[in-house]
Amino acid sequence: MRSHGLILLAIVLALYCCSTTGHNGEQPLSKIAIRKTTLATTVAARIRASPLVLGLQGQTSEWVTVKFSHPNPSNDDWVGVFSPANFSATTCEKENFREYEPLLCTAPIKYQYANYKNDDYNKTGRGSLKLQLINQRADFSFVLFSGGISNPKLVAVSNTISFANPKAPVYPRLAQGKSWNEMAVTWTSGYSTEEAVPFVEWGELGGPQIRSAAGTLTFSRAHMCDSPARTVGWRDPGFIHTSFLKDLWPNLLYTYKLGHRLYNGSYIWSQSYTFRASPYPGQDSLQRVVIFGDMGKAEADGSNEYNNYQPGSLNTTYQLIKDLKNIDIVFHIGDLSYANGYLSQWDQFTAQVEPIASTVPYMVGSGNHERDWPGTGSFYANMDSGGECGVLAETMFYVPAENRQKFWYKTDFGMFRFCIVDTEHDWRPGTEQYKFIEHCLSTADREKQPWLIFLAHRVLGYSSGEFYGIEGTFQEPMGRDSLQELWQKYKVDIALYGHVHNYERTCPIYQSTCVREAAHHYTGPFEATTHVVVGGGGSSLAKFTPLRTRWSYYQDYDFGFVKLTAFNQSTLLLEYKKSRDGLVYDYFTITRDYRDILDCAVDSCSKTSMSS
Repeated sequence: MRSHGLILLAIVLALYCCSTTGHNGEQPLSKIAIRKTTLATTVAARIRASPLVLGLQGQTSEWVTVKFSHPNPSNDDWVGVFSPANFSATTCEKENFREYEPLLCTAPIKYQYANYKNDDYNKTGRGSLKLQLINQRADFSFVLFSGGISNPKLVAVSNTISFANPKAPVYPRLAQGKSWNEMAVTWTSGYSTEEAVPFVEWGELGGPQIRSAAGTLTFSRAHMCDSPARTVGWRDPGFIHTSFLKDLWPNLLYTYKLGHRLYNGSYIWSQSYTFRASPYPGQDSLQRVVIFGDMGKAEADGSNEYNNYQPGSLNTTYQLIKDLKNIDIVFHIGDLSYANGYLSQWDQFTAQVEPIASTVPYMVGSGNHERDWPGTGSFYANMDSGGECGVLAETMFYVPAENRQKFWYKTDFGMFRFCIVDTEHDWRPGTEQYKFIEHCLSTADREKQPWLIFLAHRVLGYSSGEFYGIEGTFQEPMGRDSLQELWQKYKVDIALYGHVHNYERTCPIYQSTCVREAAHHYTGPFEATTHVVVGGGGSSLAKFTPLRTRWSYYQDYDFGFVKLTAFNQSTLLLEYKKSRDGLVYDYFTITRDYRDILDCAVDSCSKTSMSS
């Protein structure tokens, strides 16, 4: 019994150790010791914001000018943006031993130092900032602090500004439904079901429009597992609505807009959007897929840039928007917003990806920064979710899972079958998820859908990430040990992962051995799965181990994403593009016929009979 206990302890320690290595940096808002704030107001200090009303033309984001003055300026002075504007009205109790008794217990939604682009601030005590605000269902105020972010002293509070309709429906997110001809539309608003009926008005572009009802979800502070999500990071999420547009015709363009019918008979509308319906499963046509992990969100106004936390996020977003006409579906495989318990950041993330997610399906996976919290059923005993414990990701985005708390699902897109795994829950043999993985892989019709793709957040295959190298595993503990026989048996073409913030491609590999040499072109029968780490979506980069293994073919310490292009049922192209310029830096093609899929590979064929 003692030996079993030691083995179990070793596994738990390994899980805890490895679970904390995938994130580099801290949520910028977490560095603000807001609950240590003291009052240092003075009539000689002033701060004012303009314009007073935003979004008069229906815009969901606008730039504001904040002007301020301080009789005793210093390099530590900073401006915090608070929403709701009456930030001092909230009180909250201590959740754990790490916290202080509050004067303030609401973190700002963003912040910037007073001397940012104000070179003479220390001499004159005067400055101004240009800040971008998005519609987040509440008004805003701006606060001038001294003392830095570790010892904040409240000096002055501004006037209040607001969007013309703070409750307006915003930031639609498309996702594949549970059937190929269904599209889910999810959005956020300030309207409860007691105020208005949510729906989507939609139809073929240029044709008659119909209306589909939407369901409404929300959650409370009590749904959060711990601080900061329950305390300084809490912000009312509003209401999240989802409608299902069904019986779509393949490849047709549709238009839609979000609507709320108020109980006084009036209507609130969003702008109009368009999307193209998914191809029929097995359809032989050009199909283009973008995949990345660990993007996060960043601020176009330069705020919140603590420790260069998510420097590549905007570049990745801009490159996808720039190439959107050549993208059919996007997979963001975990570590979505990096809100880490600061709920305001989810609104800002959905606003950042709106140009993409409102136009093509934006499919998401669960990562450690969405789900992990001790004692909540996550596979890893760490605090990476900041107390969110999966609630935000499971509510803000729709995925076609049987149970959204179990974030694994399959989706078919034309010639592709995608199996998306939830690495924050146990995937080992005998578990519910392992059964799902085998069912997803085994039920792919390889005649109609020749391209079988495995997606996961943590690296269940191969990675030369520094922290994996130090452990000597080059993978998540127990990762490929449980799954490599399934990949080989069902002939998974490519497995892609996030978590490690860089790019790496292996040779076609099985049981840590290159079954064939890595190359830029593969032809003929399947031999083994190629593993690709594509965790450089935007969050701070992760170093490689200095030990270069034989199976590691291409490594890049930079931000980027992968694009898969299926030209037909015989040719697939993978390209790795850098976020800073959108150019291709690595690629390979697979060219084969259907009989090549049927051919035997190591450990992939059934037994045969000697009888004729």
